[in-house]
Amino acid sequence: MTRQTFVPSSSAASLPAAIAIELPQGQTLGPADAPVKLRLSGWASLARLKAGQMGALAEEFVEGKLKMDGAMRDVMSAVVSLLPGSPVAQRGAWWDGLWRQARSLAAHTPGRDAAQIQFHYDVSDAFYALWLDARRVYSCAYYRDTDMDLDQAQEAKLDHICRKLMLRPGERFLDIGAGWGGLLLWAAEHYGVQATGITLSNNQHAHVQQKIQEKGLAHRVRIELRDYRALDERAPFDKISSIGMFEHVGEACMQAYFDKIWRLLTPGGMVLNHGITAGGTRNRQLGSGLGDFIEKYIFPGGELMHVSGVMAHMAQSGLEMVDTENLRPHYARTLWDWSDTLETRLDEARSVLAADSGDERAEKTLRAYRLYLAGSAMCFEQGWISLHQLLATRPSGQTGEGRLRGSQSSYPFDRRYMYAAA
Repeated sequence: MTRQTFVPSSSAASLPAAIAIELPQGQTLGPADAPVKLRLSGWASLARLKAGQMGALAEEFVEGKLKMDGAMRDVMSAVVSLLPGSPVAQRGAWWDGLWRQARSLAAHTPGRDAAQIQFHYDVSDAFYALWLDARRVYSCAYYRDTDMDLDQAQEAKLDHICRKLMLRPGERFLDIGAGWGGLLLWAAEHYGVQATGITLSNNQHAHVQQKIQEKGLAHRVRIELRDYRALDERAPFDKISSIGMFEHVGEACMQAYFDKIWRLLTPGGMVLNHGITAGGTRNRQLGSGLGDFIEKYIFPGGELMHVSGVMAHMAQSGLEMVDTENLRPHYARTLWDWSDTLETRLDEARSVLAADSGDERAEKTLRAYRLYLAGSAMCFEQGWISLHQLLATRPSGQTGEGRLRGSQSSYPFDRRYMYAAA
């Protein structure tokens, strides 16, 4: 069959983005030199494209039913043009809140949380090492200077957190969801704290154990394979961090999570909660099926809340908010750094993933992560999701019920201490 290209005179109006679409029978709609080309295997894909069902199309790409040519940055620009509206502006039905709470309660038992964390973080250490920084810090970097590369920006982020928490030598420091140990080790090496980290990832736990031994820090640093709910409250901590972890907690468990942090803190202690938040007050997940795609292929059990809701839970726990910082643009740049690096190392990524899971599964995983990284970067750029660092203290005058008795905070009157020697 002879392939034909149809370029209508009104093509700019017919196709809102600079894309070409190859139909199942071989014809092509759109400009031949379009930076993005979608090759559809069935007519149902065209119907999903027309309806703006980007999550379903993303699933087709991962499963190999839809082919896509073009740089990921161009693909995401096209996605923005094709969506029927902003996912943040979508309003759910009245029963969505009840359904969401029921699902959240069912999804966040200790056993299911452990399985969900291992699904994502235990994919392959070698795979993550290909596109993360040298310390494998898997959270939003802090581009304090615009010319910083990813490694420098991640170190700047680690130090930014330590400065906000005013870490001091000998303090007991807890990192909830310690990942590959970047913050845990930085705080011990640069601020002299007695550091404890917890994780539910077997791979990350083994990696941090090895790093602790290599650096000779076993006397001051430990990593435990433990759920936050199982932490012993009889030996509270002076400072606590939770970096890129509370997205896994679940809305139904959020109050219990902050209540637990309050009990783990000494009076006058401080906590920094760094995590992804919803871009709008009415949405908890991205619309157009994008949230369902992330749930299935990347972060099962992940849930987002608007920062206002997060702060309400913190306040109800008796934690006093002392500083809030929005790092949304920093996460967009971080994700593009990750995405661009992965795009240059696709063959290596296929190889390391195949060594763990075989060729077919490796190819699906790689396609999913390509969309996840670039798509997340797009969502942060558009403001559909955000990233907040929330610094709070347990006031020294609180009773066990959270009531205040002449509460005082040692938090400084201004922010100069965060930046003075940066």
